[in-house]
Amino acid sequence: MTLFLCALVVLIWGSTWIALKLQLGAVPVEISIAYRFGLAALLLFAWMAVSRQWRVPRGPAVPRVLGQGLCLFSLNFVCFMHASETLASGLAAVVFSSASLWNALLARLIYGRRLAPNVMAGGALGLAGLAVLFWPELRQGGGHASWQGLLWALGGTLCFSGGNMLSASLQQLGWRPLQTNAWGMLAGTLLLGGYALLAGLPWNFDASWRYGGALLYLAIPGSVIGFTAYLTLVGRLGPEKAAYATVLFPIVALNISALAEGYRWTALGLAGLLLVMAGNVLVFRPPRWLAPASLQKT
Repeated sequence: MTLFLCALVVLIWGSTWIALKLQLGAVPVEISIAYRFGLAALLLFAWMAVSRQWRVPRGPAVPRVLGQGLCLFSLNFVCFMHASETLASGLAAVVFSSASLWNALLARLIYGRRLAPNVMAGGALGLAGLAVLFWPELRQGGGHASWQGLLWALGGTLCFSGGNMLSASLQQLGWRPLQTNAWGMLAGTLLLGGYALLAGLPWNFDASWRYGGALLYLAIPGSVIGFTAYLTLVGRLGPEKAAYATVLFPIVALNISALAEGYRWTALGLAGLLLVMAGNVLVFRPPRWLAPASLQKT
């Protein structure tokens, strides 16, 4: 079951990046995200009612659900949609794959978990890979990358990792991802809606098949199925190991980007991607000489 969930996350989230790009246009970013998670929340609430899993957050679950809505279902995607304005969708996916490093760092800050040598080495390797991958694009200014887009993507990844920590703590309190996702998506939708009203953003809608199709794909496979599968992995494996699923989907995203956006594979780009992937693998499957002492004894 765990392998199936990993494959589902890789295939779905590897293909959602181009859908994010397709939503850019006449509808403000914040409104598009509110549409997405508002629809996804309605579907999840309907499923909870049918399957008799209805549960209302109370006590310590309330601030965690609100935080999850802020990190996972609003700010995260605000950052990535703004990143997609100047960043190829596949490159944004590669930045997102560094979530394993940020999850480990946040686990250190929040739970006091020691940063193992393989985590530090993998993080360094991954960051070096990002530099190798992005530097030619940033230097040449070819239209597939910008410093602004890179910073937006890094901010979105950090928000995603914060949401991972909150989901893990909610599952430790006995909450299922289906339940926390529904309430978190509702919270994210309301937060974005409140911001849109305060900022005076127009509540328009793009009726084209391109925008509508992207919205449905992002709401149903991308949100209802993808987040439920991923956060189930967080509960089963922990946030650090669950992020291992993010290692492979940049390959899917970059190949789609090459077909749809004209992104061109280069030797440096391929080397950078391999370094990022190797860094992520190192975090989870360290060689014996670099593994923590506790793992060497097992």
